[in-house]
Amino acid sequence: MTPSGIHPILYAFFDGSGGLDRGAMRAQVQACVAGGAHGVAVLGLATEVSKLTPGEREQVVEWAAEDLAGRLPLAVTIFGRTPGEQMAAMRHAEGAGAAWVILQPPPQPGMAEAELMRFLAPVLDAARLPAGLQNAPDLMGLGLSPENLARLAEAHPTLRVLKAEGPAVMVRDVVARTGGRLAVLNGRGGLELPDNLRAGAAGMIPAPDCFDVQVRIWEAMVAGQEAEAERLYASILPAIVFAMQGVGHLVCYGKRLVAARLGLGVVHDRAPAAVPTAFGEACVARFAAGLGRYGGGT
Repeated sequence: MTPSGIHPILYAFFDGSGGLDRGAMRAQVQACVAGGAHGVAVLGLATEVSKLTPGEREQVVEWAAEDLAGRLPLAVTIFGRTPGEQMAAMRHAEGAGAAWVILQPPPQPGMAEAELMRFLAPVLDAARLPAGLQNAPDLMGLGLSPENLARLAEAHPTLRVLKAEGPAVMVRDVVARTGGRLAVLNGRGGLELPDNLRAGAAGMIPAPDCFDVQVRIWEAMVAGQEAEAERLYASILPAIVFAMQGVGHLVCYGKRLVAARLGLGVVHDRAPAAVPTAFGEACVARFAAGLGRYGGGT
């Protein structure tokens, strides 16, 4: 499959004892299905993948697949410090029912591009599903240039998707340089959503904060209703900007915004984590009131 549209990436919710919160994870998936998402993703930066044990990563994948029950395609981010660890994670994702995978560069900030390409090559060659690559140099401290992305895609046909983290002008450059080999889905919480689509992006992989409105924006753009898309985008832009002030900030406050929209109770954090302030929580409450519960419309 070649993904397109809006594919929310789940937050990791924890319970009071420090483990994964089964009910909250299920509630996110149910909201994504009911809200018209085109797919669901797990185990990215928003899922705090580096804080999860290998067993918990597998649990997140299995729960998401169980809750989706084939209704939407599941994308699984592949985390691992070695190619072997990533291959093992891919095998598990395939067995659990993933539709495609997203390779995340290893947690080695500053790795040279040539070294990163050598790391990824055997993992891509071992992929049995369509593979994507998360390219987030500003967030992760390593990534590939548009030129090297094009080289990697040409050398490894399993690489079909780019999970980008950058401005729409960068998306336009990548689309042009890769000659259509990669379906580009941007992240960044859905910033510049209309312009990303104008730039040739196939869709977005935001956190679930306001994905339901983002689905409507995507549908309006596809239908040529750009004025409506821009109106909807303007209505959620303050909430996106509030949340997208860094990964730690997003996990702290974006997760609380989703919890409020789901009607969940207290949000428990796993250290190390940003500590919410009273002002920040007041901002979350204001944005949640404006967005309403999932399914309420904007």
